[in-house]
Amino acid sequence: MIKYILRRILVFIPTLIIISLMAFVISVAAPGDPVERLVNASGNEGKNANVSEELKQKKRHELGLDLPVFYVSLGSLADCDTLYKISDKARRENLAHLTSIYGNWDKISAYYHALQQTNAALNSLQSQANTNETKDAILHARYTLISLMETAKDEAITNKIDTLNKLFSYITSPKSSPKERTSGSPSKLMAGAKPAPLYFGEGLGVRSIQQTYLDLKTHATPWKIFVPRLVFNGLHNQYHRWMFGSYDGTGMKGSAYTRGVIFGDFGISYQDQQPITTHIREKFAWSFFLSLFSIIISYVISIPIGVYAAYRKGSLFDKASGFVLFALYSVPTFFMGLVLLLLFANPDVLNWFPESGVQNPAVFDEHWSLFQKICHHAPYLVLPLITYAYSSFAFISRQMRVGMLEVMGQDYIRTARAKGLSEKSVVLKHALKNGLLPIITVFSTVFPAAIAGSVIIETIFSIPGMGMEIYEAILNLDFPMIVAVFTITGVLTLIGYLVADILYALADPRISYIK
Repeated sequence: MIKYILRRILVFIPTLIIISLMAFVISVAAPGDPVERLVNASGNEGKNANVSEELKQKKRHELGLDLPVFYVSLGSLADCDTLYKISDKARRENLAHLTSIYGNWDKISAYYHALQQTNAALNSLQSQANTNETKDAILHARYTLISLMETAKDEAITNKIDTLNKLFSYITSPKSSPKERTSGSPSKLMAGAKPAPLYFGEGLGVRSIQQTYLDLKTHATPWKIFVPRLVFNGLHNQYHRWMFGSYDGTGMKGSAYTRGVIFGDFGISYQDQQPITTHIREKFAWSFFLSLFSIIISYVISIPIGVYAAYRKGSLFDKASGFVLFALYSVPTFFMGLVLLLLFANPDVLNWFPESGVQNPAVFDEHWSLFQKICHHAPYLVLPLITYAYSSFAFISRQMRVGMLEVMGQDYIRTARAKGLSEKSVVLKHALKNGLLPIITVFSTVFPAAIAGSVIIETIFSIPGMGMEIYEAILNLDFPMIVAVFTITGVLTLIGYLVADILYALADPRISYIK
């Protein structure tokens, strides 16, 4: 058995690697920019451009986004090896788009740097402007420059450069009305304003942008796009950091230290910037408890019903139990939960159980003993457990019935009866263990079900479990939480299969895993 378990664990390793790769691809390909979301969630969206950029760079470093994506990168001869270092996601995608059109990264890089440098020069000149009209013109020019950094269409770029040319003409030599020189400029630019002209440094301004863009189109090398290139990035990449964590240069835990997914560190939540493991640790226990005990309750009730229905095949009990259980199975979960609340948590009917939650915060004490905590939580969990379990009665009892009927027709059962064994001994000692095999697989679902929870049941009974946590993560596009649940569900599914295989061997000694 031990050899089989070890062999199965070794077989699981490639599956776990595939699960991790799929989860990582989901996290990388998720829409939106995680840096933007985290910076804005911190309340820093109102800070000036320089401070905001510094915060973004720091956050990118903390998240490991300033690293190559994987151990190897497959691209073309035209691609830039260090494009991932650009902090803004929209600009990265735009530069990649330009590369796919023109194929000459050196010229694309020169064009992008001209935009950056001119934008920085405008930022410094804004404090020197002596009229509101000039400040508005500079602000309009900066917005146009930022738009250019995210635009790859030739017509749009040409139009925006023309707009910049008119704006820069007013900023550097305001001799005529801004309305005459700029199209689409802010309405606050008043006609006839003549502030002192401002000057750019050498090699800056719209001429630099025009020249670098002209060079980009003139010296295009689209043939490079079709020449493949494989780049080896080593262990210093996003996937390796995501899986195994990261350390600083001294080998000690640094400010950006992470333990990695393999050690249970799934990063931080987009909603409150708290560790994902903290959210899961707080919510997992309730979902696991409900899932595990609902399966146990289902087995305790369904197995005897299935065994007796098989033993009394065709009897009134067999038909009546099948009818009742399938009728329960057809009742939707949300309807059953509401009916239980109306009947047993209603002061106007039967007020036997609390209507919601898992504890009374006014009474509950963390310092209570385990027995006291169980006694306090138990009334809150009765109705949710029934709602969890009832739908499994029909499936498990029918599976048990079918398995028992198949076993009861075997030769060794007839032999046991021929030896004079009692009917009770034949059914419970010889037939039952072999009849359990079809429903053992059901038990393996308790593990992934624990991390997934039940959104409907947890909503009806206000249970702080994983179901509600996942629902909120989806609504808020909290992709780290979604990826964490996806990964843990895959791992727990494999564990469930392993447990099921072990239970098979315990239930039927004829099953041997040792070759």
